[in-house]
Amino acid sequence: MNKPVRRIAIFCGLLILALMIRDNWIQFVQADELKADKHNRRVTIARYSQPRGNIIVDGQAITGSQETGGIDFKFKRTYKNGEMWAPVTGYSSQVFDANQIEKLEDRVLTGDDDRLFFNRTVDMITGKGKKGGDVITTLNSKAQEAAFKGLGDKKGAVAALDPRTGKILALASTPSYDPSKIAGAQDDKAWKELQADKNQPMLNRALRQTYPPGSTFKVVTAAAALENGLYKDVDAKTDSPLPWILPDTRVALENEGNLPTCKDGSLREALRISCNSVFGKISADLGNKKMMDTAEKFGFNKPVDTPVRAVPSVFPKDNRPQNAMAGIGQASNRATPLQMAMVAAAVANNGKLMEPYLVDKLRAPNLNVIEHHTPKEMNQPLSADNARKLQSIMETVVEKGTGTAAQIDNVKVGGKTGTAQHGVDNSGNPYAWFLSYAKTGDGSPVAVAVVIEGSETVRDDIAGGKLAAPIAKSVMQAVLSTEK
Repeated sequence: MNKPVRRIAIFCGLLILALMIRDNWIQFVQADELKADKHNRRVTIARYSQPRGNIIVDGQAITGSQETGGIDFKFKRTYKNGEMWAPVTGYSSQVFDANQIEKLEDRVLTGDDDRLFFNRTVDMITGKGKKGGDVITTLNSKAQEAAFKGLGDKKGAVAALDPRTGKILALASTPSYDPSKIAGAQDDKAWKELQADKNQPMLNRALRQTYPPGSTFKVVTAAAALENGLYKDVDAKTDSPLPWILPDTRVALENEGNLPTCKDGSLREALRISCNSVFGKISADLGNKKMMDTAEKFGFNKPVDTPVRAVPSVFPKDNRPQNAMAGIGQASNRATPLQMAMVAAAVANNGKLMEPYLVDKLRAPNLNVIEHHTPKEMNQPLSADNARKLQSIMETVVEKGTGTAAQIDNVKVGGKTGTAQHGVDNSGNPYAWFLSYAKTGDGSPVAVAVVIEGSETVRDDIAGGKLAAPIAKSVMQAVLSTEK
């Protein structure tokens, strides 16, 4: 072979080798990346080439699939009572991708999960189309309905947990939206309208919005006082002058109304009538580090995966006067409804905080369970003895304090109201909060947090006991009815 021909042969061989290397690189190294690329239309077409598996609540599917008659997308997602369940399901759209459970469990719902390999193989042999698996949630349909209907046309959210396990029983957010209206390939107009809506109906307020928790945070401050030995007897007097001046200032921390029993008031009395002066001083006496340590044991300052990720609630590192204000749920203190439900749940569960979770099981099309969630202890924010003390004073709040609207016949209920100021110079309408739990002979099956961000209520009538407590009561009653 002469020299020029040999050079051409070597060059062609190198080209073939480069092509082989490139082909193998794409197939074995970049395959997953290319498959997940949002610009890869084939992935979306494949996702909607057959019915998706379903999201299940109380044994019933709250999702479905509908034939479209289209060439590319043969099926589109449908939702039953879409507005009520949207904070749980999220959406699955042929154009706008997916979010929440629809996104996080997409491979199970489409049937692409490796754990469904046996099912895919059997379907291929028998000539059946590929089927998706199901996501079995922890939700209680009656509790979710009570939460959604209770919120009504108000702007707000509800989170309810089973304190014994961490199961999320309800997760409601209003205003909401129907995911069915943005599921198809021709739903651009509906999507744009939702994106432009100033009321943010697609915002999951239960998980993704933080608010100043107001006086509901006094439960955490009381826990900090007990755990750090500042006070041991919930009925003993505290060292709480009236008026009490914020540290390093000349400003008195005012109480809401004329509350003379706040002077040196016991923890029970201070929580019953919600004394700012008592709890502000407790926070100041303990100091920022101890307050932050207690808050973090309840879950503050870290994200919570349910598996949908909740934004972190925040107890700030702050100066002395701001730390005192944070101790009554104001200043830079901010919390999600899920976080405050976790606070109530930990107290109700004798001090043990269980990790919240939303997905109980993943199920193959042949009904075999491929994954089953095991409840996990997240933390122990307070001892069992101190938790029982805190239960006692929270139950006083409902029996003869600011939370009487949450009373349930023949059921022991503990709670705490909250009215949180916000806006420049507190110019905005306050947020109305209520957190609570209900107890039976087997412990506490439900803890609830409710926040009302906006309503038609006159400003002077906005209070957690009036607006939020009745909603929490209806959710607790719904769960208790299913426990019998």
